Amino acid sequence: MKKIVLLVLASVSVFSLSAQNKKKPIGFTSQTGDHFMLQLTTDHWIGTPDSISSHKKGLARGLNVYVMLDQRFKGDPRFSVAFGLGVGTSGMYFKNMSIDIKSKTNKLPFNNLDSLDRFKKYKLATAFLEVPIELRFSSNPERDNKSIKGAIGFKVGTLLNVHTKGKTLQDKNGKTLYNYTAKETAKPFFNSTRIAATARVGYGNFSLVASYQLNNIFKDGVAADVKLFQVGLCISGL
Repeated sequence: MKKIVLLVLASVSVFSLSAQNKKKPIGFTSQTGDHFMLQLTTDHWIGTPDSISSHKKGLARGLNVYVMLDQRFKGDPRFSVAFGLGVGTSGMYFKNMSIDIKSKTNKLPFNNLDSLDRFKKYKLATAFLEVPIELRFSSNPERDNKSIKGAIGFKVGTLLNVHTKGKTLQDKNGKTLYNYTAKETAKPFFNSTRIAATARVGYGNFSLVASYQLNNIFKDGVAADVKLFQVGLCISGL
């Protein structure tokens, strides 16, 4: 009986030691790096009423620039966590409309100028200081520039600037009245914090990127519940 018990204990000990030797290490590798990430996007407001959507003009676009610190998992270097700091911008273009961001009213005025003087080019621009965080995958971490890559994450930002800019004042028939640029800056109607979910997929240094704002662009009650959706091209080392 004792021999059987000793044999069982020995077998358990060998199995346990073998399992420990095969156990993947925990933590991050010592290899880290700072990586520049540039995103060029087309921008869309989700949830705008028809009175605003009908006045959108051209291709709204954004530019996001980040510096990222990437850390790979010891257990599987194909996976890594990255976080960073940068600036995200967005520009929405409108026709025959003005947005009075300096208004003292309780509601943000979106003014229809179909039958009035208006600017030939008119946009609303925002800029946020953002902290992006990503869980990343690289099929070949030793050769990232020849690897299939993907990432999911989120970013949190604080509002830096909101402004409108109009160029070239015209009458209702499109005749130029004055060639000048008018710019107004104000933030009271806008949420000071932006939270967005993000995703990327691509090959090498290029990937498709998308982000969807989880909270509203505007403060509660001052305008419709509108969220920013961005999709475009990302250029990055990872």
